Amino acid sequence: MASRGVYIEHLRRVALFSGLSKKELERVASAGSEVDVAAGKVIMEQGHSGADAFVVLKGTFVVRRNGRKVAQLSAGDIFGELALLDDGPRSATVECNSDGSVLAISRGQFRAVLDDIPALSHKLLAAMAGRIRNLDRTVLG
Repeated sequence: MASRGVYIEHLRRVALFSGLSKKELERVASAGSEVDVAAGKVIMEQGHSGADAFVVLKGTFVVRRNGRKVAQLSAGDIFGELALLDDGPRSATVECNSDGSVLAISRGQFRAVLDDIPALSHKLLAAMAGRIRNLDRTVLG
């Protein structure tokens, strides 16, 4: 199991959390739980419900959308973060390529962090707006 300092370093690399102070990052880190993931394990499946986001601590994870590989994730990457905002279905399937570990943060834990750190709500909204803009450019030109 990694130390709290390792969690903070990984969280600092996530765009959503990059502007937070060390104290704020410690609060986010304390809301998560480290989970070991074996190679070949599907950690989330497209179309299924979920209430957790995951920050990669170790290993590599492949992201597939409609069966097609769209990304490969490694330490410091985040996935499943839309589940922190709503009850909608997962937009992709994520499978562990090599033995690894993630910091799992549940919706309830994350909402408690948002209550403690209002600035995070602003960063979250900005990050989601950026994703919408990128999607709009990709789809509509």
